[in-house]
Amino acid sequence: MTQIPPSELIINPDGSIYHLQLRPDQIADTIITVGDPERVVMISKRFDAIEHRVAKREFVTHTGRIGNKRLSVISTGIGTDNIDIVINELDALANIDFETRVEKEEFKKLQFIRLGTSGGFQEDIPLDTILVSQFAIGLDGLLNFYYFDNSEAEKKIKEAFETHLDKLLNLHFTPYVFSGSELLIDQIAGQKLKRGITLTCPGFYAPQGRKLRVGGTLNSEVLAQMAGFELGEHRLTNFEMETSGIYGMSNILGHEAISCSVILANRVNNTFSKQPKKAVEYLIDTCLESIANLA
Repeated sequence: MTQIPPSELIINPDGSIYHLQLRPDQIADTIITVGDPERVVMISKRFDAIEHRVAKREFVTHTGRIGNKRLSVISTGIGTDNIDIVINELDALANIDFETRVEKEEFKKLQFIRLGTSGGFQEDIPLDTILVSQFAIGLDGLLNFYYFDNSEAEKKIKEAFETHLDKLLNLHFTPYVFSGSELLIDQIAGQKLKRGITLTCPGFYAPQGRKLRVGGTLNSEVLAQMAGFELGEHRLTNFEMETSGIYGMSNILGHEAISCSVILANRVNNTFSKQPKKAVEYLIDTCLESIANLA
């Protein structure tokens, strides 16, 4: 096998990978991702034991156990640019031999579970609702730098959304679409959690239709029209800033991924959760039991 050069796989003097500063033995096969570094502690305080605590930049990782289930939780910071770093480096830790710098013969499949916050598009989805992303549409462009093949379901949503959005915004870029892991969605969402299509944006303000002193092309009228996108049983339900990157990178690298978001803002009603921290705690408690029981 081809040896990966030091310029491509950067290994720190202590044997850890460049950005995350993690060694291969310090990550579990089931990994919870969060945006906010402080949310790592919110989750790991529910562990029965913690083996490793590692922090570098915005990337904070705690690895431990709930019962017999080994788990890692890692903060990614905001945006799919960081997701590109996190997923690639976690995959490298699992599937590249750091001594020989070659890919391992036996592939290790990881499970990624995003627990995050989101804004809602739909009037009938109340604040503090937990929503699972069945599909994610990326407006950020990250996955357009990678080679990939979409499933037929992903292609249909991509084509329909491009047509829908092009009428509104005259697109100068190509959205991409990836689905979450059916296995993880069935095991974690089951019949108790709502599902939908998540829109991943490359920013928090104009890219999500917000206006402080200046606005952008995605005004409230366009936002309302975007919320009307649906295809069969699938409809656009929410937007945030990481899910499409997690789904895309996981699909390309052969891993499983699911994104679970608690709806803190309703952009149709212009409302925001009165107890956002409590809503995040509810998200963690609701999902963590299912995560601890994953095969």
